[in-house]
Amino acid sequence: MRVAFATTDGVNVDEHFGRAGMFAIYELTKDGYQFVEIRRFAEGRDTAVEETREQKEVHEDIVQKKVDRLADCKIIYLTEIGAPSAARLARKGIMPVKVKEVVTIEESLERLLDTLRTSPPPWLRKAMNNK
Repeated sequence: MRVAFATTDGVNVDEHFGRAGMFAIYELTKDGYQFVEIRRFAEGRDTAVEETREQKEVHEDIVQKKVDRLADCKIIYLTEIGAPSAARLARKGIMPVKVKEVVTIEESLERLLDTLRTSPPPWLRKAMNNK
């Protein structure tokens, strides 16, 4: 199962979904995890998303393209996400996971792996079975 992390540095989960210029992608199995790639949407912040907020259709198209490029991921860790973007992810079968404070990607993966091994909630079991 692929997991994405909204990140500014490739180390921490520290970015809002829309603003994220890059996502670190990992492959997670019951046995562990492996880095796959950095998926870039912009250098630094994704200003195209921020600057088109007042241009409804243009903005929605840009956000949808981001969602589509992350469609192979089942979970996306982030610091914040707006309701419309969260709904777009849900329609693609992607679970957004908000972190309350900046946390390392490695720590997030370890916690997820521990949950997977001990007592995964139904949505996580389903995501793992539908790789």
